[in-house]
Amino acid sequence: MTDFLFIALGLALLIFGGNWLLKSAVALSLRLAIPKIVIGMTVVSFATSAPELIVSIKAALDGFPDLALGNVVGSNIANLGLVLAVTVLMGSIDVRKSFYTTDWPVMMVASLLFVGFIYFDGSLQRYEGIVMVVFLFLFLVYLLRFQKQAVVDELPEDDRPLPLYKIVLFLGIGGTALWGGSELLINGAVGLASAFGVSDRVIGITVVSVGTSIPELAASVIAVLKKEKAISLGNLIGSNIFNLLAVLGITSIITPIHVVDEGLLTNDIFWMLGISFLILPLVFFPKGLRLGWRDGLVLISTYILFIYITVK
Repeated sequence: MTDFLFIALGLALLIFGGNWLLKSAVALSLRLAIPKIVIGMTVVSFATSAPELIVSIKAALDGFPDLALGNVVGSNIANLGLVLAVTVLMGSIDVRKSFYTTDWPVMMVASLLFVGFIYFDGSLQRYEGIVMVVFLFLFLVYLLRFQKQAVVDELPEDDRPLPLYKIVLFLGIGGTALWGGSELLINGAVGLASAFGVSDRVIGITVVSVGTSIPELAASVIAVLKKEKAISLGNLIGSNIFNLLAVLGITSIITPIHVVDEGLLTNDIFWMLGISFLILPLVFFPKGLRLGWRDGLVLISTYILFIYITVK
């Protein structure tokens, strides 16, 4: 009964947190005259990736490396196969050129960098973590200097500036609510999953990853409902980049991570690469530079297949 209560409270906090975070992100982009997708890929992505960071560091330090790795790999798969799918099923997203010239390629490079580091020796060492964090820093510098708006904002006249103290307040409350909600959700979900005697990797790749992807889902769904699709798409792409480069980078700098369950190397990382690559053709087909409900069905079907193969 306690586990169900944790899950319900966690979900409520995540929904409210996503709303507060979105308000602060839109106001911040207006105040700084920065394209919204940049805010989505930095401020919102970092806040919604905070649960993955906290969970992964704690899991690695507590001696559960597969939980840390499964959490991040599973979250990246869930962000695209579940969160993006639900987002585009609710409403199509029109995409601009910089999505496929900058954002998607960086996500793929980050994914390949991680796979290259971990595939051959089954571990992430401190120096590899440093390389990942440096790459993230260079990407953020590029974003803030050169990135153009990559998604059409349907209701720019709906944007309202906020005083700086309100922006900081909403950002703090939203980030804290997302973190607290994720903690409650994970505790409840892991409590339920552990009763079935499932391995750390499977718990990480399914239950915990979906739990830590709930902030992305909450922030993205609220963004779509409020017609802020630039933040919705930027948040998801940025969150995947942050998960790999910041979460695993910082975690492996604190303590090297070693793979325990080989299923991560033979199954999970290839699903992550596959669904990340799949986004590009979906953006162009059947309608150019648009993600619609058909693409959502393809993504969510892929995610269901991944879960079935992983847990069977």
